[in-house]
Amino acid sequence: MHPLAGARIVAETNRNRGPRASPEPRRRTDPLNAMSLDQILIFIPAALLLGLSPGANNLLAFASAARAGWRRAALGVIGRVVAWAVLVVLVAYGLGAVLEASEAAFLIVKWVGVGYLAYLAVRFWNAPVEAEPALPPTGALMRREFLTLMGNPKAYLLLTAFLPQFVDPAAALTPQLLGLGLLYLLIEAVAAMSWVTLGMVVGAHALTPLRRRLVNRVSGGLLGLAALALARTDRAQ
Repeated sequence: MHPLAGARIVAETNRNRGPRASPEPRRRTDPLNAMSLDQILIFIPAALLLGLSPGANNLLAFASAARAGWRRAALGVIGRVVAWAVLVVLVAYGLGAVLEASEAAFLIVKWVGVGYLAYLAVRFWNAPVEAEPALPPTGALMRREFLTLMGNPKAYLLLTAFLPQFVDPAAALTPQLLGLGLLYLLIEAVAAMSWVTLGMVVGAHALTPLRRRLVNRVSGGLLGLAALALARTDRAQ
């Protein structure tokens, strides 16, 4: 074959193939680099408003600080932060979708949470007031915060519905969910301190048995209302 004929064949073949497709951009997989600054700036105020809402854990933090003081209640919030960390990982890997799809799984988690909140409500309501109250150990406060959050299926579904609103479709999903979840843990801790401080202020004025009884009844009543609200929720809410 003549060399010029071979060159023409190669050129014709390249024309038939068309332009080469550009390689797809690599997706970011590092949780710390998976989010843009715009995402973070939009996420922070929305998460702060969510964290400040009067949910079961915030009411528990208020009640704990009113009885045990700021320091113990603040340390107790560590249990909540650990629970949120567990939930973020579970939701990032699909447990939220399981609860959203399974009525049985949702109901099991919900009624365990209702029962535990009702138990705490009775404990606070009937707490003794005649003598100086014994301060609950910090470990017990951490355990209460942890179990209260883990027993609330709306927390799982909240993360499933809330976090994906701030993800970038051009980046890998799971690292973004983990990164946003980590940021939410910090915001949740800050919001919890507001409720702890409020509870401490109220508790500082409960120096007489009558006032301590009033604080206990208010705290128990709020936790009872939280249990009732959780009992009335369903997956569609």
